[in-house]
Amino acid sequence: MFTIGAASAQQKIGHVNSQEILLLMPEYKTANQTLETFVNTKRTEIQQMDTERQKKITAYQDKYKTLSEANKEAVGKELQAMETEIQQIGGRMQEVQQKAEQEVAQKREELFQPVFQKAEQAIQAVAKEKGYAYILDISQQSVLYFDGGEDIGAAVKTKLGIDPNAKPAVPAPTAQPGTQPTTPTGGAGTPAK
Repeated sequence: MFTIGAASAQQKIGHVNSQEILLLMPEYKTANQTLETFVNTKRTEIQQMDTERQKKITAYQDKYKTLSEANKEAVGKELQAMETEIQQIGGRMQEVQQKAEQEVAQKREELFQPVFQKAEQAIQAVAKEKGYAYILDISQQSVLYFDGGEDIGAAVKTKLGIDPNAKPAVPAPTAQPGTQPTTPTGGAGTPAK
């Protein structure tokens, strides 16, 4: 029993900041730029629909100003038709918005998953080469404290062809407010499988 405990105590533990690694990977930067372009295309499409809707609303308001007792029936029918058209545009805008959100999520997965896999494979390769039993990702909130252990970040950067001393200038902006791609460990501290 004692020898098992002694063997366990000798297992090597290392740590890495996967977020830093990702931010330094050219593939991550490319994926982020591609996603931003895609999001901007979808945003423009929705803005064009909204511009059309705003023009229809202005036309409706102008037409409403011409309403009188003499033309009440004819102008009333025109106003009703315009109102229906404005509502239909609003409905189409909602559908386009929902579809765009789904497409952005799918595109994000498509672009970033290979990058995360490459980073994860490099981390695993360095861990195996250096004989580590555990690697903690210090960029995850689930690592509450660490003291000691070896930082394998420089070795992972080297394996990925990145200068081992490189530091990201600033975190890459997310393509959509309030969302971020997950890290190689699966995000929220959950190990990827």
